[in-house]
Amino acid sequence: MNNSENTPLIQTERLILRKFTEDDLDDFFLIMSDVETNRFLPWHRIKTLEEARLFLQKNYIEYYKKTSAYHYAICLQENDKVIGYVNFDNENSHDFGYGLRKEFWHKEITTEASQAIINKLKMNGYRFVTATHDINNPRSGAIMKKLGMRYCYSYVEQWQPKDISVTFRMYQLNFDKNDDSVYMGYYNKHPKHFIENL
Repeated sequence: MNNSENTPLIQTERLILRKFTEDDLDDFFLIMSDVETNRFLPWHRIKTLEEARLFLQKNYIEYYKKTSAYHYAICLQENDKVIGYVNFDNENSHDFGYGLRKEFWHKEITTEASQAIINKLKMNGYRFVTATHDINNPRSGAIMKKLGMRYCYSYVEQWQPKDISVTFRMYQLNFDKNDDSVYMGYYNKHPKHFIENL
């Protein structure tokens, strides 16, 4: 299995979290072509294997050349088949995101994978992680809460490339438990922002 120090293989009770490889193309296509899986994600669903290959190359294979790359394939231990992904952006926002084939929803798989990555980030010295979800996708917010993240604020963004107006809720988890520290990048960038009484 192709893994280097910047994306170390992680095993959980049911899952293997590892790098994507070019051999994962067919499984990757199943994830990225599904309408429901990609409904609340920024990109349009992928319609061809060639589109999937280009997306995989750009967003994963090439990305792994970075010295710090936390883009993981979620695989079942029983067969090492890719069923989803967990990504962490180590830019200022420390944004955390995930996607999973709908056949595997409601089985706590995303929570299990995400918790493993969060544990790794904490161990590697990161101070916090953030995550956002469309207000029309409360199931994603429920996962954030299970991970110990807390709601901080909401904002409206013209989301690209779909070019649609989306209201997002931003959640944050501080590893030092200092809840007064909040990443304000999204709040300051988007003029329409507010705090909901959740």
